[in-house]
Amino acid sequence: MNGIHRVLWALLVTVGLAGGLAACANTSSTPSVGVGPDGKVQNPVQLLGQLPLPPGAGIRADQSLIIGAGDNWVGRVVLDVGRDLDAAYRFFLETYPSQGWTVVSAVRGKNSFMVMTRQERTATFEMVDGGMLGSSVSLTMAPRNAAVMVPKKP
Repeated sequence: MNGIHRVLWALLVTVGLAGGLAACANTSSTPSVGVGPDGKVQNPVQLLGQLPLPPGAGIRADQSLIIGAGDNWVGRVVLDVGRDLDAAYRFFLETYPSQGWTVVSAVRGKNSFMVMTRQERTATFEMVDGGMLGSSVSLTMAPRNAAVMVPKKP
């Protein structure tokens, strides 16, 4: 496995395990953060801390899994970024490095990917061009040095 595959595998394992634990621990049927009638989170700063989002971006609560809050959250956030995916791509590429994030990899296309690290965290962005329906960004946040478990063949 190359480095990117290891990082992605670690993210999947970490989010999967944490998601299972969160599902067991959360017995409340009401969300702890306000969700508007459009299905978007009302106050993203409460969940994501100081992590900047593109202007006008909204969190799709029904497609996101956020464990923790503030600057130490892990999981996946799905953002509705409107029709201008190029502006969102530029926003992440320009804003995050100025806040201490290091770009590890960036691929631009109809489906774009970006991986960044800062201290002990890894952020993976998957950006999908939805055309007239609007575009979305899946932001996965995980610990940088998560234990990698390699699956074994039966």
